[in-house]
Amino acid sequence: MKSHEPKMPRMEDILNLPVQDPPCAEFSAAYLKWVKVEGGRQGGDDIALIPFARVEDFVKGESSNAECPASFRIESRRKRSEGSISKPRVDGYLEYTLYWCSYGPEDYRDSESSNGDGSDVKPATGKGSRPGRRHMMRGCVCHFTVKRLYTRPLLALIIYNQRKHVDKTGAPCHGILDRGAVGTRAMYAPRISEDLRQKVMSMLYVGISLDNVIQHHMEVVQGHGGPHSRDDFLTRNDVRNMERVIRNSSHELHTDDECSIKMWVQRHQKHVFFFQDYSVSEPFVLGIQTDWQLQQILHYGNNGLIASHSTFGSKKLKYPLSTLLVFDSSQNAIPVAWIITSSFVGQYIHKWIGPLAERIRTKDPRWRLSAFLVDDPSFDISTIRENFQCRILLCVWHVRRAWIRSLLKKCYNIDVQREMFKHLGWILYSSRSEHNGVGSVEEFMQVFVDQFAFMDYFKNRWLPYIELWVASMCSLPVASPEPLAAIETYHLRLKSKLFSERNANFWPRVDWLIHALTTEFHSLYWLDQYSEETGYFANFRDDSFSTNAWNQALQIPDANVILDEQNLQLAKVISQADGTLAYTIWNPGSEFSLCDCPWSGLGNVCKHVVKLAMVCKNRQVARPLLAAQVYRQALLSLLQNPPDDPLVLEHAILHATRLQQDIKGLEELSNSGLLQPLPPEVNSQTAVNLQLFSRLQ
Repeated sequence: MKSHEPKMPRMEDILNLPVQDPPCAEFSAAYLKWVKVEGGRQGGDDIALIPFARVEDFVKGESSNAECPASFRIESRRKRSEGSISKPRVDGYLEYTLYWCSYGPEDYRDSESSNGDGSDVKPATGKGSRPGRRHMMRGCVCHFTVKRLYTRPLLALIIYNQRKHVDKTGAPCHGILDRGAVGTRAMYAPRISEDLRQKVMSMLYVGISLDNVIQHHMEVVQGHGGPHSRDDFLTRNDVRNMERVIRNSSHELHTDDECSIKMWVQRHQKHVFFFQDYSVSEPFVLGIQTDWQLQQILHYGNNGLIASHSTFGSKKLKYPLSTLLVFDSSQNAIPVAWIITSSFVGQYIHKWIGPLAERIRTKDPRWRLSAFLVDDPSFDISTIRENFQCRILLCVWHVRRAWIRSLLKKCYNIDVQREMFKHLGWILYSSRSEHNGVGSVEEFMQVFVDQFAFMDYFKNRWLPYIELWVASMCSLPVASPEPLAAIETYHLRLKSKLFSERNANFWPRVDWLIHALTTEFHSLYWLDQYSEETGYFANFRDDSFSTNAWNQALQIPDANVILDEQNLQLAKVISQADGTLAYTIWNPGSEFSLCDCPWSGLGNVCKHVVKLAMVCKNRQVARPLLAAQVYRQALLSLLQNPPDDPLVLEHAILHATRLQQDIKGLEELSNSGLLQPLPPEVNSQTAVNLQLFSRLQ
């Protein structure tokens, strides 16, 4: 009689198995559907296919087994280069990694409990004992193999050789099912988690003492009712070991900077989302994102914003630094990725932005970005839009800050400063009038011809790029002043930490920059978020950067704003600290507003300027959005001069339809406070234009 049981697949059929990609951030074997293989070296073992990029998520998930918390170490690893095999097996590998539970395979339970020295007990494998780990070895045989397939490098074949955490007799050897482990650390994972390690290291980097770390940890454990995991058994010795690691660490892994960088990349591969070494034809590019930064971009970037802070330190550092930022619930900018490149970051953005987007979506396929703010018009907009499928906004924080700070240094007449700053804004917005950018620049240089110092600076530094900026202002919507303030605060903090004179000797080395960013500077932002979420260690935060003008503006009552809608040349904001004091804002509602408060006098975006921008948008008295005007002009031009060619006309109609969809999307961003509100007549006129176009078909 024939059996009706399903036939086990043979090893040559593994590529026909479904690739499983659970939607959660970390997943264990319980999330996968396993099949047993017939024949071959893996005969009888459970196998599954997952994306190779998610192997680490699987290892973390398996380590979080509730019944048998564990930590899987790499017992052995082998690699092959592509092209090294002419006829690879179906399960042939590029990379082979054997993971074994850290409670095995050796078993020292008997030797540790006996009075003898245990010298007659030999390891279960031929690798010898592991110094300092004898107390952890309980004979666990749980292990699995991961193969990065030779013929399918993006896939990983997981072969679970032994899924149960048992010893060679088949009895539980650690965890809550092991009676001998009750009341000991063997009930829990053998080591503290990576999250706790990151937490403690960050505390130490920002100057929190060992005693304070231990006291805080004890309070947290007591708060959730006593020990529940290995992390709850954090000891002073654990913290001392981490202190020793910090004390002995150095940015200089090699005397040669390039070799030192390669060594760092090799040691921190999970923090590198893109690396390209310098060559004759290719620039140096390094993309860094820690696990914590990845968590922040997943949390705050989903349906939110990413803003670029590009080309920092181009005059002092060997290679300039670019940062991608997200904004938290307190409107603070958080660095979620760093890109160091020897060329213009916008020129080679196509190399690293794809791997970054893939890294994010691998963790959460449902993750979506609302808008990407670029601060450099040379960025490849199409590449960003293709990878993130979002709207692109132009952010003028960099050009605004450079111009006003130069004016403050080179022009000593306050009234002239204000007029020149307003005219500089007109240059960027020149497309809204009949004059082109070149005409606006010539007019500016004629009116202020006597300001020699600033004119020399403007001609040398900005004149070659004005047309590029004006063209971008025509084609992209412009971000409102609110995010400018948050980006500027990040800029000031970065500058204060990296450009301290005590670090001057290290500026020419890239390895120092990498070390500074990923240790102390990274820890500052970790502490900010941890303190914000828990209320702990508020006294260790840097008050000068704990809030920015965007957040501060939200605390100013609307009643403190004095705005004459008939005269938008200036407005006033009454001080919250002193009701008799009012600050004057010129050109309110614009990115090129100026205030007479001390903070604005240093060239910064102040809370009064941001508050006025908010009020102007809410009352719909701000000037219309430039991009909306450009769209409207394009539609009117098509309407007034309809093409004779039917194909061209059809293209024009499709173009107009797309513009209407873009304006609807911009309305959504405007409602969220990122853009100035669209005047009602823009949308109504667009609808009329579309109707007229359809009649021309």
